[in-house]
Amino acid sequence: MHIPMGWQWIVILVVVLLLFGGKKIPELAKGLGSGIKNFKKAVKEEDEEIAEEKAEVVEAVEEKPKTVKKTTASKTTAKKTTTKKA
Repeated sequence: MHIPMGWQWIVILVVVLLLFGGKKIPELAKGLGSGIKNFKKAVKEEDEEIAEEKAEVVEAVEEKPKTVKKTTASKTTAKKTTTKKA
């Protein structure tokens, strides 16, 4: 099967015009445009949500080593103070 060429598009347009009428075609185009707009909006919102979650994960990963270092440092300090008492 191949892509319709010049005269074939004209035949398709005439058939669509006969099926839906001149008044219905602008309404169909408006509905199609609205649907595309809503779809793009939903995709954009989803992308923003994913970016926010990714930023939260990166921030959490960057903070985690800092807390581990603090914990390790406090354990080392605790060991030194217990060995000095003995």
